Amino acid sequence: MDFLKDLLGFDAKEITVYAFYGPSGTGKSFRAKLVAQKYGIKVIIDDGLLIQDDEILAGKSAKLEKNYMGAVRVALFDDKEHRDSVARAIIKNKIRKILILGTSEKMVNKIAVRLQLPIPERYIKIEDIATPEQMEEARRSRQIEGKHVIPVRAYEVKDKTYSKIFVKSIRVSLARRKFFARILERFSGRKENQPSQNTKLFEKSVVRPAFSVSAGKKVSHAVLARLAMCFVNQFNPDIRLKKLLVRNVNFGYCFVMTLDIPFGSQLTEVSQDIKNYVISMIEKDSGILIEDVFIVVDKILPQKQTS
Repeated sequence: MDFLKDLLGFDAKEITVYAFYGPSGTGKSFRAKLVAQKYGIKVIIDDGLLIQDDEILAGKSAKLEKNYMGAVRVALFDDKEHRDSVARAIIKNKIRKILILGTSEKMVNKIAVRLQLPIPERYIKIEDIATPEQMEEARRSRQIEGKHVIPVRAYEVKDKTYSKIFVKSIRVSLARRKFFARILERFSGRKENQPSQNTKLFEKSVVRPAFSVSAGKKVSHAVLARLAMCFVNQFNPDIRLKKLLVRNVNFGYCFVMTLDIPFGSQLTEVSQDIKNYVISMIEKDSGILIEDVFIVVDKILPQKQTS
């Protein structure tokens, strides 16, 4: 890298490195931007990517790999061409601060060494940023739904070959100590699950890599139909499920539901709510992956007569 120093007048040793680490699937990528903002860092290294201001500067994503071990090798910059391209981008852009994500201090140190960066001067644990409940929810999303977060905007991943991509704005909150949270709730009247000044709104890409769902659960269509009927009834007993078609798709199942909806319902809103409820309840209750639910409204039921 000395020739790059001479050419560009920049030394990688001038960079300050921060580490953000914790077990896989506990929400590091989800909260990386909050950590970066706290320490005035604009650049993140996560799963093989060099990211600045929600855009990819260099690298390739581990989440594009077909198997888990391939993803690990990409995240650790095993390939020389991969790590050299990222190292050159760091020097070319004269980056002064970098946040490296990893599952352990050892992993972050290994990434830093391979990219010819200094060892991190500060180590931040996921437990310092997220509550146990938030980490458990992240684990559930990873283990059952196979969902992974990439901290970049939608257009950065839209042309990639992920098995499925979900794009949405996500409000990310910092962990609070429960004692102070209860006092705040008591005096402000605000519940903990409501947005607060302790939250930020970032656009992220939520993807479902092929390696995370290749061993999805299989179940009969009859069992899925009974589950769907049960959860539609739980959602609203006045809604009639007239017909249900179950289809096998790449990594799970897809439903086509024909419904009769009570008079006075906002069709678009109630259809989306039913879809979200059925998907979340089946995945939470059974661990079965539901790719999508399509809803066809056949009839509007007459308004009930009140005595």
